[in-house]
Amino acid sequence: MASTVARTLTTAQIAHVKMRAAALIDNSSRAIGNDADTAFESPESAWRTLTSFAVYRLIVVLVLAVIFWGFKSIPVIGGVSPGIAAAGLGSYLVMSIALVLATQFRLPSATIQLSTQVLVDVSMLTLIMHASGGTRSGIGMLLLVSLAAAALVSHGRLAFFHAAVASLAVLFEQLWQFLYGDANAAEFVPSGMLASGYFVIAGLGYTLAAYARGAAQVAEKRGVDLANLAQINELVIRDMQDGFVVVDELGVIRQHNPQSAEIVAGLRGSSGRALADVAPQLSHLLGEWRADRERIFAIVRDASSQRDYQLRFVAVGDAEVSPTVVFLEDASRIRAQAQQMKLVALGRLTASIAHEIRNPLSSINHAAELLEEDSNRTREDARLLTIIQENAHRLDRLVEEVLYLNRRDRAHPEVIDMSVFLPRFVREFCANEKRPEDAFAVNISWGLSATFDRAHLDQVLWNLMRNATRFATMQPGSVRLSVYTKAKGERVLFDIADDGPGVATDVQQHLFEPFFTTDSKGTGLGLYIARELADVNGATLDCVVEVSADHSGAKFRLSMKGAAA
Repeated sequence: MASTVARTLTTAQIAHVKMRAAALIDNSSRAIGNDADTAFESPESAWRTLTSFAVYRLIVVLVLAVIFWGFKSIPVIGGVSPGIAAAGLGSYLVMSIALVLATQFRLPSATIQLSTQVLVDVSMLTLIMHASGGTRSGIGMLLLVSLAAAALVSHGRLAFFHAAVASLAVLFEQLWQFLYGDANAAEFVPSGMLASGYFVIAGLGYTLAAYARGAAQVAEKRGVDLANLAQINELVIRDMQDGFVVVDELGVIRQHNPQSAEIVAGLRGSSGRALADVAPQLSHLLGEWRADRERIFAIVRDASSQRDYQLRFVAVGDAEVSPTVVFLEDASRIRAQAQQMKLVALGRLTASIAHEIRNPLSSINHAAELLEEDSNRTREDARLLTIIQENAHRLDRLVEEVLYLNRRDRAHPEVIDMSVFLPRFVREFCANEKRPEDAFAVNISWGLSATFDRAHLDQVLWNLMRNATRFATMQPGSVRLSVYTKAKGERVLFDIADDGPGVATDVQQHLFEPFFTTDSKGTGLGLYIARELADVNGATLDCVVEVSADHSGAKFRLSMKGAAA
C-alpha cells in the first residue's frame, strides 16, 4: 500500500514530504539527546516522585509518633532517652510537613530538595535510633527505603553519596554508644552490616535506575518515532492527489483526506460517521467489493458533486470483513494525463514534420518572388500569386510556432516585477498590432513579482492578448488585465478577460489542443503553445468559466510562481 501511495505523489510533493520528515527526525533526535543529559527522567515525573516520597515520609513520621505517644507501655521508640525521641519526632514531623509543602511550590530545585529530604531522613532517624537504643532498635532499617527511593528518583547519580552519609551517621552513632553508653564492641558488627546494606541498596538502586533510564529513553524514542511517522503519514495523505478513505469493519469512516471530500461531497467532515449515512453510493459499492474482492469497478459518478472517479479498494488484513482503504482517483485527472501524453507525442511528430516542410516551403516562397517580378503577369496570375504568398506565409508561421514549441524546455526563469513589465508590454503590443491603448484596462496589485522566463511570458501574453483583441469590441476598457494574489506568499494570478461573445461550451474542452481553431486563418497552435510554455515555467493556464451578468466574454487565467518584489 505504501508503494501505491508513493506513486500518487508528484516529485515536488515527495521532496516536500522528505524535507518535513528530515526536520521532524532531526528535532526529535535533539530533544532526546537533551533529555538524556538531565538528572531526572522528566521535570513533571521528578516532581510527582518527590511529592510521593515526601508524603511517604510524613506517613512514616505519623506512625512513629502514634507508636511513641500512644503505646508508652511498649518502649519500642525512645526506650533509652524519651526526651530526645520526643524532640526528634517533633522536629521530624515539622520538617516532613515543610518538605511536602516545598514539593507543591517546587522551590528550590528538585535536585536540592531530594538531597535535603535524604539528609533530613538520615539525621532525624539516626537521632531517634540513638534515643531508642541504637542499631538494635531496628529504626535504621527505615533508611533503606529512603536510600532506595532517592536512588530511583535521581537515576542513581547521588545514590552512593547518600549511602555514604547514612553509613557514617550509623557508625558515628554506634561509636558514641560505645564511648559514652553501654554498648560493647560486638555491636559494631550489626552496625557495619547495616551500613553495608545501605551500599547494597544504593548499588541496586543505581542498577535499576540505569535500566529504567535506558527503558525510558527507548520508550521516548519510540514514542517520538511513532509521532513522526504519524505526522509523515498525515503529510503523505494530505498531499496525495487521489482521495483516500479508511473504513473500519463496521463501515465507520476513521480517516479521510481533503481530496476525497472534493470528489465525493458527502465525505466532508465525516470522520467517525457511518459511510452509509454520508455516501450511500460508495458504501454500496464497498459492500459489493467485500462480497467479491476480484471485482473491478469502472468509472463512477458521484450524485452530489457530479464528479467522475475511479474506485480502488485495499483490504487491511486477511479477515473476511476487515478495515478497508478506499482510493478515489479523479477521472478528469486520469483523462488529462492521457491527453497530455498524447499531446506530447503529437508535438514531437509535428516538430519532425515541420523540419521536413521547411525546405520545400522555402522553394515555394522563392518561386513566388520570381513570379512577382514578372512584368507580363495577368490579373488572374496576380490573384493566384497572392493566394500562394498568403498560404505560404501561413505555413511558414505554422512551422515557426511548431519549432518554437519544440524548444520550450530552454527556460531561464527570472523575477519579473509585473508593475513594470505589464505596462511596457501593453504599449509594445498595441504598437505592433495596431490596437488602441485605451482598449486595455490594467489593474495590478502593488508589489507583485512573478518567476517566469521573460521571453516565454512575452509569447504567452502575446497569444492571449491577440485572441482577446480578435473577439473584443475594442471599446475603452473592453480587454481587462488583472494581476493579483489571493493571499501573501501565494501564486500570482494574471487574468485576461474580454467583452466578446465568450467561448462556446462545446469548444471549451478543445481550446488547448494543437491545431484546433475557429479562425480559418489561424494555425490552432497559439493557446497550445501558451499552455506548454506556462507548464515549463511551473505555471498553469486555464479558461475560466463565469456565469454572471458582470462578466461577459472569455477569461483566461495564468497562475504563476510568486516572488518577493
